[in-house]
Amino acid sequence: MPQAEIGIIGGSGLYAMPGLTEVEEIRQQTPFGEPSDAYVLGMLEGRRVAFLARHARGHRILPSELNFRANIHGFKQLGVKRIVSLSAVGSLKEEHQPLEFVIPDQFFDRTRRRVDTFFGEGIVAHVAFAEPICGALAETVEKACRAAGVRGKRGGTYLCIEGPQFSTKAESNLYRSWGMDVIGMTNLQEAKLAREAEMCYVTVAMVTDYDCWHPQHDSVTVDQIVAVLRQNAENACRVLRQTITALPASPNCECNRALAHAIITEYDNMPPATRAKLKLILGRYLESKAKQ
Repeated sequence: MPQAEIGIIGGSGLYAMPGLTEVEEIRQQTPFGEPSDAYVLGMLEGRRVAFLARHARGHRILPSELNFRANIHGFKQLGVKRIVSLSAVGSLKEEHQPLEFVIPDQFFDRTRRRVDTFFGEGIVAHVAFAEPICGALAETVEKACRAAGVRGKRGGTYLCIEGPQFSTKAESNLYRSWGMDVIGMTNLQEAKLAREAEMCYVTVAMVTDYDCWHPQHDSVTVDQIVAVLRQNAENACRVLRQTITALPASPNCECNRALAHAIITEYDNMPPATRAKLKLILGRYLESKAKQ
């Protein structure tokens, strides 16, 4: 019996989900280690949701330290089929202003030290990732932004850097010349793993400020950034409520079949230990593989 149907990942500034009822916390153990924090389960707008603070409550985990596999696998263990991921980002274009939400449809990878696949250790799979975001879920979020009175822009590219340091001006200007829209440190790996886990995934990139390319960047104070983070968190909660209200009972996309033609390794060549480790991810395909 699924314990939650919708997953919410809270980024910088969003460490809890106001409005939840029937709240309980569950600490998950996964084959890939411990997730960032306990999953907070509850009812929101009549739907069962699971909330996870990406960096842990108190913001204690660096982007490079995040156990992305455990975080996504933990949602899968709870029965989650769709994930809405909220993330604080910097803007690389004048048009994306602080307090606006961008719903990117592409990613560009500038990370160096991230584990971003469930596979390996004797089992190989290659999922399609040309369209890394669930289009149906992104459309729902876009409409939810309008309903919540938040300016949300659908489309664009999220550039994912390693961090924890921010970019140099040379890097920031290069990213702008590439046509990138927003810059962050976390969402690409989540998107890849959610696709492998056959879950719908969308990023809500909450613009906090302009990246260092902007002439006024150095005049922005910490207090101003904190104020924007707080307002973004409030806006995000309104958007989430509208999103959850509008979501159909079941996903109407192909995300839940992402592995159907992705598994390369023959069943007899799969190490039993790895098969066991990936049982939740591969379970429905292993039987058919065994008969081939």
